Amino acid sequence: MSEANLHNIERFTGFGNLYDQNRPSAPKEVIKILTNYLKDKPNLVADVGCGTGLSSFIWLGIADKIIGVEPNDDMRQVAEERWEESGKPMNLQFIKGLSHELGLADGSADIITCSQSFHWMDPQSTLKEFARVLRPNGIFAAYDCDWPPTCDWRLEEHYLKLYAYVEERLAELLPNESRAHRWSKEKHLQQIQQSGLFSFAKEIVFHNWEQCDAERYANIALSQGGLQTGLKLGEKDLKVAFEDFRHHVKEVFCGETRKILFSYRMRVGFK
Repeated sequence: MSEANLHNIERFTGFGNLYDQNRPSAPKEVIKILTNYLKDKPNLVADVGCGTGLSSFIWLGIADKIIGVEPNDDMRQVAEERWEESGKPMNLQFIKGLSHELGLADGSADIITCSQSFHWMDPQSTLKEFARVLRPNGIFAAYDCDWPPTCDWRLEEHYLKLYAYVEERLAELLPNESRAHRWSKEKHLQQIQQSGLFSFAKEIVFHNWEQCDAERYANIALSQGGLQTGLKLGEKDLKVAFEDFRHHVKEVFCGETRKILFSYRMRVGFK
């Protein structure tokens, strides 16, 4: 395993429950869009980089079989605990694997998804592996939500400033070779198109409203890997900066539960 892969996997160690309890669940639009394109009930959906399974469980009752692939043991353990709590559905399983080494049979998957995860994968080797595993006319979909979620513009401005500060501090604390490497989300569509492995590709934009209180909104920021990395390093200034953000969140929400808007961008490739 390369150093880049190792750092990307380790980035998500230690906060699986925080992630699972606060991140948005994959919206139903994902299912509607992809099954409409497929024109049939999917036999197998492979959800790669599935994390705690937020993007895998949505396929229960839709696909004959769902396989969540996740290399991080902490994240996958949370997914497996949720699987047990859900009655151990036999058509859903979680396996340890890398995006470029799925261990699935040629042409076996109708749909492959990457929810908030494709930017952590080497696009060239990953797309080659996805094309191998997808059946003819199969679909690959990488979808991500924009950060921060829409709520209050001053709070969103604070969120962006917090993460600019996080990135600034990590650049000072960690040499490049010790940092996780992300590929640009803005180039996902271009990567799919230029791979030569898909007949057609496009970008689809959609939105989803969710209920949120102050604790959850603050924890959404806390669940992002950059801040977690800084806190693991014991950086007190980052802790202070986050607590300042948390205080601002409480002021804005005033003890109320509000609706916040998650805006999604899905890049789709058709084999």
